[in-house]
Amino acid sequence: MGRMSDGRAHRCQTLGDWLATPLGRRCLANEQRVIRRVLERVFGEQLLQIGCWGGRDSFLRYARTQRKALVGWCAEDDPDLICHPSALAIASDSVDAVILPHTLERIPSPHALLREVDRILRADGQLIVLSFAPTGPWGLRHLLAPAGYPVGQRRMIREGRLRDWLELLSFEVGSARRYCHTLPLEQFRQFGTFPKEDWAQRWLPMLSGGYLLHAQKRVHPLTPIRPVWRQPRLKAVGGLEPSTRISQHVARVQKKPEPE
Repeated sequence: MGRMSDGRAHRCQTLGDWLATPLGRRCLANEQRVIRRVLERVFGEQLLQIGCWGGRDSFLRYARTQRKALVGWCAEDDPDLICHPSALAIASDSVDAVILPHTLERIPSPHALLREVDRILRADGQLIVLSFAPTGPWGLRHLLAPAGYPVGQRRMIREGRLRDWLELLSFEVGSARRYCHTLPLEQFRQFGTFPKEDWAQRWLPMLSGGYLLHAQKRVHPLTPIRPVWRQPRLKAVGGLEPSTRISQHVARVQKKPEPE
């Protein structure tokens, strides 16, 4: 499949080419809409986006934190910090929020990146993940494409599977937000215009191309267990332990009031 340019169809060889198609632009616009709604309630000192998707400021422009930065592993994306996704050069417990825009689908080890995200996030830090839906027509298109779909996608992750990964890391995961309800066809002009997103989200949920998961890191404090102080035991006489009956009799005698 390709995008229309000067009346001719050209093959989408890079992610930038795909995002320049009508379908890619629609997908990115929907992702910006759902990200913006989530970031309206995300505050703090530092927000990181790990992995570039679209332009540099496609999502960071909506951040309300004091600072924001793009972390990548390729100099072509012009990131603020270049490091391997499975070994982030970031201090532990130093970040308030992290955005992963389809990053888990494009790297060799998504589990390693999630562990690193758990390490750098502060207590109650927030994680926002964008992922394509492996079910429906988008998942079928991905299976049939030799280089994945969209181009460069190594895998598609089911919502339930991603939710399990996050819960194992003690994240509290909210309900998913689905978007881009349409068929994965770049040359959509041959099939009419796209339906409106609000209408399609209600009546065509099976056509959703992607979903957003918003999770929060929970740190459960350790509650110290106080020792249980026992009553002093009766001393043994002649090396023999007093029986329960004798102990109870002695206790009654000690509690008996003295005659006036």
